[in-house]
Amino acid sequence: MIKVPIGTQILSDDDERTLLADLTKEGEQIVFLRGGDGGRGNASYKTSTNRAPRQHGTGWPYEEAWVWLRLKLLADAGLVGLPNAGKSTFINQVTNAQAKVGAYAFTTTRPQLGVVRHKQREFVVADIPGLIEGAAEGAGIGDRFLGHIERCRVLLHLVDANDADVAESYRIVRDELENYGAGLTDKKVIVALNKIDTLDDELVAALSAELEEASGAEVIPLSGAAGTGVDWVLDKLLEAIGPEASKVSDDDEGEDAIEWSPV
Repeated sequence: MIKVPIGTQILSDDDERTLLADLTKEGEQIVFLRGGDGGRGNASYKTSTNRAPRQHGTGWPYEEAWVWLRLKLLADAGLVGLPNAGKSTFINQVTNAQAKVGAYAFTTTRPQLGVVRHKQREFVVADIPGLIEGAAEGAGIGDRFLGHIERCRVLLHLVDANDADVAESYRIVRDELENYGAGLTDKKVIVALNKIDTLDDELVAALSAELEEASGAEVIPLSGAAGTGVDWVLDKLLEAIGPEASKVSDDDEGEDAIEWSPV
């Protein structure tokens, strides 16, 4: 018996694409391969007239196979964006995930999960390493973790307001999601212009308009560090997730956070 995390998939070794099993529920068990049957030993043939039998049963052979185990995190919302778009700061603001934050690219090197509590509801947010141009072909480290947001119901796309071209920053990430496939560009998406605390209101309005034209979606001005616009974003995430967001009571203890680490 092998214990695996929730969200583990078993894939064929032949092409690493054929899905053989998908474990998505707590406590779920499957019999994937049966062990061998040792058959009857000579003692089972012993009788009053055959005290030292030399008979035996051959039993049945065991089953074996080479497979791949792949983990896809189970989260309601996924954070995407270029490196340093402020994803880790945002998840730290709304959960207690304690993701690493730094003024350099790829401060996030592994997926993080955090549980958000907002308006008597709770949902899980996944933060993955930032994407760069060419990520779907192996550039950077973000492409290897895109599978973790395949199960998300909604994506929160963060764009750094300090980028030279916010529209181009948006398009780079969207192109990588499209190149990766798996229906990522078909998911509901919420677009937020992050780090607005570093700019004046006039420039924020101009950049928001530019980003809205590029994305075709409403853009939420946001500062994950200062907390500006956070409630607005969480409202939109709750709306997109729908009734799947769990209800919580006032008696519940403080919010929990889950951090996934490779094993």
